This record gives sequence, structure tokens and C-alpha cells, in this order.
Amino acid sequence: QGHFVESGGGLVQPGGSLRLSCTGSGFPFSFTDYAMNWVRQFPGGEIEWISGINADSSDTYYADSVKGRVIISRDDAKSTLYLQMNSLKPADTAMYYCAPGSDRNSYAMPGYGKHYWGGGTQVTVSS
Repeated sequence: QGHFVESGGGLVQPGGSLRLSCTGSGFPFSFTDYAMNWVRQFPGGEIEWISGINADSSDTYYADSVKGRVIISRDDAKSTLYLQMNSLKPADTAMYYCAPGSDRNSYAMPGYGKHYWGGGTQVTVSS
């Protein structure tokens, strides 16, 4: 069974930046054949889909809560997904996970793709 490994989180002051990474391995499908997403889970348990990118990087999605502050990208040669986060706010404090969409151009993730989640990467924004 494949899994993703998320990394790059940390403690940062408001206004700071982080670059999150997500690398997948062991899947019976090719990373390059699927749209990919970032989701986050807040301390209270709420989950939010914040960004997606389709298989050929021609389309992206950003939630209003992060629009203008984050950039999603992918490096298919490395089977790696990225999320550049800028102008971070305390409200961004959460555990961040990646998950595949349903096909090359669909961001749909039943159950937010929980069965693909790795350990997540914690982002804490605090002064």
C-alpha cells in the first residue's frame, strides 16, 4: 500500500513563509496521472481543502482562505507536490496533508483522501 510523506512545516511568526512538500511512493498508480491536493486539519478537527493542481499543472484551485498567499506546484520527475505558503497567519495553524484527486483533472477526494494521508506536517504560526 502506497503512502505520502508530508514535510516542511514548522513554527513561524506571522508574516513568515514555509514551503511544504509531499512525496508519494509505493502506489499502484502513477503520480503523474492524477490531480493532487493539499488539505489541512485544524486542532478542533475541522478539515479544509485549500489547494489543488491538475496532472499537467494547467489548472489550479485555491480556497478563499489562502488565495493570494500560497502557490501549489508539482515536480512529476520527483513525484513531489509543493505548497509555498507566504504571509502566514495564526489562522493557518493546522496539520497539513496531501491527497490525490480522482483523475487527471478532478480534484475530488472522497473523505478528503484520508486513506492516503501520511503523518502530515504541522504548521504553527505564532509570535
